[in-house]
Amino acid sequence: MENANVKLIVTENLRKTYTDNGVSVEALRGIDLTIHAGEFTAIVGPSGSGKTTLLNLISGLDHPTEGKVWLKDKLLSELSGRELSDFRRDHIGFIFQAYNLVPVLTVVENVEYVMILQKLVRDERRRRVTDILDQLGMAGYGDRFPTRLSGGQQQRVAIARAMASHPLMILADEPTANLDSKTGADLLTMMKQLNDRTGMTFIFSTHDPMIMDRARRVIVIKDGLIHSDEDREGGRIFHATSA
Repeated sequence: MENANVKLIVTENLRKTYTDNGVSVEALRGIDLTIHAGEFTAIVGPSGSGKTTLLNLISGLDHPTEGKVWLKDKLLSELSGRELSDFRRDHIGFIFQAYNLVPVLTVVENVEYVMILQKLVRDERRRRVTDILDQLGMAGYGDRFPTRLSGGQQQRVAIARAMASHPLMILADEPTANLDSKTGADLLTMMKQLNDRTGMTFIFSTHDPMIMDRARRVIVIKDGLIHSDEDREGGRIFHATSA
């Protein structure tokens, strides 16, 4: 389990500007943020506020226009493309709104895919797959293809895939958006239990009030800036002086 005092993510003056039909759009306008190991954090805000852009930047899926991102003391801008890809593979698990499962692979093959890239031996891969599918209530579904699963079952497989490689953190972009409220609540409970048991860091980009209610920390982004940052365990609430 990671030490809760470890700074897992640090951003400094993070800015991102896009060009849309010749017009510059500032998605992020200077984000200074620290996230420690073991957090269960929700990044919230209206559509277009910059929360998904922030996830993409802290994971290295996109590059900032200005500013810096450190992941576990590694400055992302100093990593080569291959180094960044390997770091992401080994340390970050992704859960997407649209599941992003490989349709021609079975449940087991989807879950073990990242571990194959990590060159884990087959016995260890299958042990981890069996364990995580059992934890997520998907035992017995290993030979099925994604098209034979419900939305909730597909998202469980996506969670299993993200968890099985034992990453430092899970980044989840609107993970409950396509699910009914009961299925979303059940999956959120599972993720919270995994966070409590393993100390793995979870960071959500979300509109879902259920996630906001259960998060230990809620960061509100408006117009590309941090509007407020509430640490519910530490009792700390930060409100920006301007936004």
